[in-house]
Amino acid sequence: MPTIAKGWGTDAADQPLREMEFERRDLRPNDVAIKITHSGICHSDLHTCRNDWGGSRYPVVPGHEIVGTVTEVGPEVTKHKVGDTVAVGCMVDSCMECDQCLEGWEVFCRKGCIQTYNSKDFHDGTVTKGGYSDHVVVRDHFVCKVPDGMDVTRVAPLLCAGITTYSPLRQYNVGEGTKVAVIGLGGLGHMGVKLAAAMGAHVTMITTTPEKAKDARELGAHDVIVSTDPEQMAAAATRFDFILNTIPVSHEIDGYLNLLGRSGRMVIVGALTPMPGFTGFQLIWWNRAVGGSAIGGIPETQEMLDFCAKHDIYPDCEHIRIEQVNDAYERLLKNDVRYRFVIDMEQTA
Repeated sequence: MPTIAKGWGTDAADQPLREMEFERRDLRPNDVAIKITHSGICHSDLHTCRNDWGGSRYPVVPGHEIVGTVTEVGPEVTKHKVGDTVAVGCMVDSCMECDQCLEGWEVFCRKGCIQTYNSKDFHDGTVTKGGYSDHVVVRDHFVCKVPDGMDVTRVAPLLCAGITTYSPLRQYNVGEGTKVAVIGLGGLGHMGVKLAAAMGAHVTMITTTPEKAKDARELGAHDVIVSTDPEQMAAAATRFDFILNTIPVSHEIDGYLNLLGRSGRMVIVGALTPMPGFTGFQLIWWNRAVGGSAIGGIPETQEMLDFCAKHDIYPDCEHIRIEQVNDAYERLLKNDVRYRFVIDMEQTA
């Protein structure tokens, strides 16, 4: 029989999040039930709750950065057991038959991956509800192991901010000797700096805010460029092999492209809205390219968690109670967090 979950969600775009109850399905043979201990807050949560992108299916219970403890497994589950500490990211299912799924890129499932919330389940048509809740039921393949010894209170944002920045760094073979620039010091940017530095790259933070230079260096950046300073930007022309662009809004990129050297690559991971045009010459000259990157697949997500455990990498977190989520959303709009909120789902007022 389905179980009743307690969580926080919203009934409409103009309504705050409130406490609510809803059904979680009974376990299928390949399912894992997880008691949620921590849930990260992502900008995507806020945008979906407020229908900024359209397509929100209310009531929305957000949250796709989930950490918790396995409480039950289906009879076909072999890689997880009761008591394991596990994590769930932005996906909870896919067809597992197409070329993308079979190659470990479930996010690009030809049938469409099932997202952790606001997505229709393949099997019963119900709308998924996310991690701002006491428990969740997820197909076992989409459940990652949290390596032993990790600080579970800080793991949750790795399941979105971590993999979103790790994946392009790995795809483009960032490592020893690579000259990397990270544009934007926020939830994604601060993880990009930490991960690229741990991979052995020489990392430069590019920011519009001179006051962020100290933070950037403490996070692992070797240099800082203030993009509003024409002299600094001119001096850095053709300096970088790879640019991770985490700016979350539409913006011009010509000035940043000029910083790429021969065959340099800029990968955009933040902006989801239409971008202004750029000058083709900036790509043709120096053989540059611009691309994008979504979250990685499940194998790469597990690899990222293992990498972070090995190198002791965590996001900088501010922990809150679930009752504080509406205040956190307002602060998120003002960029008033350094650098990710994590909800302690076991702590209440």
